[in-house]
Amino acid sequence: MANFQGHALPGSFFLIVGLWWSVKYPLKYFHQKGKRSQLIHYYQRLEIIEAAVRTLFSVIGILAEQFVPDGPHVHLYHENHWIKLMNWQHSTMYLFFAISGITDMLTYLVTHVPLGADRLVMAVAAFNEGFLFYHHVHNRPPLDQYIHSLLLCAVFGGALSIFLEVILRDNIVLELFRTSLVILQGTWFWQIGFVLFPPSGAPTWDQQDHANIMFITMCFCWHYAAALCIVAINYSLVCCLLPRFKRHGGEIIGIRKLKSDHTCQKALLSGSDEE
Repeated sequence: MANFQGHALPGSFFLIVGLWWSVKYPLKYFHQKGKRSQLIHYYQRLEIIEAAVRTLFSVIGILAEQFVPDGPHVHLYHENHWIKLMNWQHSTMYLFFAISGITDMLTYLVTHVPLGADRLVMAVAAFNEGFLFYHHVHNRPPLDQYIHSLLLCAVFGGALSIFLEVILRDNIVLELFRTSLVILQGTWFWQIGFVLFPPSGAPTWDQQDHANIMFITMCFCWHYAAALCIVAINYSLVCCLLPRFKRHGGEIIGIRKLKSDHTCQKALLSGSDEE
């Protein structure tokens, strides 16, 4: 959608996922420093739920792009003219992220899916996003082209980071780097919406003024600084607050049930042996 809502929607999706990852990965990292085997099933369920939510986000994005009042309504070509190709490009972006979410679910549900396939497909989805946006703004005003080109820095940087995770799986540095770039994508999509499609009453940006391009460059750096701060703050909060919620041998309250069930099973087996 070539409007403010069309940029706010993916921006919100990326921002929600990025904020969730900024909490999930530190939490997983500090837990895995302890007893890995007692937590693996808990995190597998969490990964499946997250993948399902990301797939749902992608389906919502496709439906929104196709069936808004001025959308193509699944019509690609009519009377020697392409129909709403921008909406189709956005739908294609969402399609690949839906495939990534489905692959994530299969990775944890089907034992025959090779380890790393989820990260590889996610990297392909991110690269596809950048590839589409690279050919998205040709023959448009300078500011429009430039503000989208800055988005490509976050997109291709994220794609490279995810591809490295195929080899270096569960690397907390790469995971947090990817998280910061996803948050950056989320906030920058919103920034693009405000610049190119300012809400009613807001001043219109001069897309030919080089000073605006200089400001947008600084603004992009500020966005990433904010993303890094969010990741650092959430990492620090998890690091500081997690010990307060631990009980009995390093298990947090939310996972105590797993350990309790395991203890009960051992007690029953011991009782059976004595009999």
